[in-house]
Amino acid sequence: MKSTRALTLIALLVLAVILPLLLHYEIENQDSAKVCYFGVTYGSTTTWEAKLLIDKVKGYTNLFIVDSWDMSTNETALNEICQYAINAGLSVIVYFDYVFYDIEPWLWLHTWMETATQRWEDKFLGIYLYDEPGGKQIDTNQWRSGPSAREAMENASDYSDAARRFVTNIPSTISWQNVKHVNLPIFTSDYALYWWDYLAGYDAVFVELGWNNSRAQQIALCRGAANVQGKDWGAIVVWTYDEPPYLARGHEILEDMVTAYRAGAKYIVLFNFPRYPETNPYGTLSEEHFTAMEQFWSYIQDQSRNNSERRDGHVALVLPKDYGWGTRRTVQFVEDKIWGFWPEDQKTTIIGKNMDKLITKYGLNLDIIYDDPQFQYQQIYGQIYFWNTTLV
Repeated sequence: MKSTRALTLIALLVLAVILPLLLHYEIENQDSAKVCYFGVTYGSTTTWEAKLLIDKVKGYTNLFIVDSWDMSTNETALNEICQYAINAGLSVIVYFDYVFYDIEPWLWLHTWMETATQRWEDKFLGIYLYDEPGGKQIDTNQWRSGPSAREAMENASDYSDAARRFVTNIPSTISWQNVKHVNLPIFTSDYALYWWDYLAGYDAVFVELGWNNSRAQQIALCRGAANVQGKDWGAIVVWTYDEPPYLARGHEILEDMVTAYRAGAKYIVLFNFPRYPETNPYGTLSEEHFTAMEQFWSYIQDQSRNNSERRDGHVALVLPKDYGWGTRRTVQFVEDKIWGFWPEDQKTTIIGKNMDKLITKYGLNLDIIYDDPQFQYQQIYGQIYFWNTTLV
């Protein structure tokens, strides 16, 4: 009898300790699923234009990305813009193409990196480092311009060798190591090879929605990589045209943003460069774009999402290990490269057809991932298709 009472007492004590923890985890998990950072990039060259844009959008955004070489090489201007945005209630990400500490014009940068999170706390989200490494690898045979990236990637012997070089060269750069040394998250945007961006160490990748690409396919590739590798992902709405007006109409941009939100993106950004027309102090953005942004902000306040929506993909298409194909086959784009070096091979047609069929069937519920023994993707997805599955 006494032992029964003792066991009951122990059980009650255990529940008293564990239950609050479980409830806290549940609430925290739900809150994290609801988080959505929404905002614009700033690519112009003056602090007053940055402040003007912040004042314009602060009522319906919560993220501001400083995407300007002139600002990221000017400590005074960068601090002024970041502080102004944060005072307006926005979180901040800053773009750098280089993070050097011992040469002009970056002698101030080491201290700035070390103190950024102390100064701005959780409103400073991290560093956007490099741009489109996967897309550049596909299109130019190297993940960024310059001789070091070319030498790192040239003479790759096969797909796996190319993958290994890509994921080891990016984090070996001085700039990357300097950012990681101060423990700041690293972001980028891309349109190909998301899986290997994450393997290289990026904490979040923004899938580019624009041009004539398939939104569902690109989201499936980026989100699938993030889900399997335990990372965050976002979407950035980019150009539709390579000449003015560059951006799509407001209602089309609104549709892209809603699609990204429904798919579970943690970050949703509108790319804002260059200035068009020349007299526009807001960059490329016009009143119809601001209206679309305000409408989207209202939408996400009303349409909450839960964990199942954020990790939508209960269905996965598994592609071959290290198969770094650009996947951009369209009527206009009749061939894409594999790792930027090799032409499409006998697997390409099968993969392309299966992707199209599964996207038609599952839409935004599909993730596209890669076979890799270090990840237990079988535990994530209830339905799995392999690249060479026969689909009717």
